[in-house]
Amino acid sequence: MINGSVHFLSSIIKYKMKTQSINKIKLGIFICTGIAIFLAGIYFIGETKKLFSSTFRMSALFKDVNGLQVGNNVRFAGINVGTVESIKIITDTIVKVDMVVDVKTQQFIKKDAKAIIGSDGLMGNKILTVSPGTNGIPLVENNDMIGTTIPVNFDDIILKIKTTGDNAALITDDLAAMMGNIRSGKGTIGKLFMDTVFADNLDKTIVNVKQGTKGFKQNMDAAKGSFLLGGFFKKKPNAGDDKKVKEEKKLKQEKKVKEEKKKNQDDAKKISEEKK
Repeated sequence: MINGSVHFLSSIIKYKMKTQSINKIKLGIFICTGIAIFLAGIYFIGETKKLFSSTFRMSALFKDVNGLQVGNNVRFAGINVGTVESIKIITDTIVKVDMVVDVKTQQFIKKDAKAIIGSDGLMGNKILTVSPGTNGIPLVENNDMIGTTIPVNFDDIILKIKTTGDNAALITDDLAAMMGNIRSGKGTIGKLFMDTVFADNLDKTIVNVKQGTKGFKQNMDAAKGSFLLGGFFKKKPNAGDDKKVKEEKKLKQEKKVKEEKKKNQDDAKKISEEKK
């Protein structure tokens, strides 16, 4: 009985020790995994922020940074090459932005490079984009100040779109009022489309004008053929017509000379054949 109790207690103790060992192993694995994830996160964040690579600094002056913040990306040729290190207000119209950029990019950036503030997508975070500059210009150096380009303000775009929409609404209202006047027969165009009497009168007027024009032409033709007025309608030769007449006369004379020359040759040939 006593031996059985001792054996039972020893089994319980062994089980508890085994369970504790397993829990310790699990805890160790969990801690190691957490440390590995933590180190990997630090590495990726440092790689993104260029903490583990050689860098150089540039600065740019803006009137308005449009929501740019410290830590936002700096892009060159569409690639993230650095971050915004600091933003300082110099005066009421000048804001200085300091950048930390990967030193590998320095060989592509010239001293006349420009920095412009943009957005990462339509509603994304603000980014600072750097242009390469002009070929032949010396490369940018550490702590250099580069030029800037005025960024496009999204609020201004929205305001312009709103103004365009308001103008379109006004134009639509004016067109609606105009069409209403036309339908009601107001104005010349309304009478032309809606008033049948006015349209008939306009058609008759056009017919009368055509008939009058035809009668005037007949009178002018009769005047040209009359004995008294025919001389006024005779066409006076101009310099071009006179030149044309002279050319035709010259061609006729040349043709006549050629024909006489050919006739003389034929006569001479005929006489020579008769002598033979």
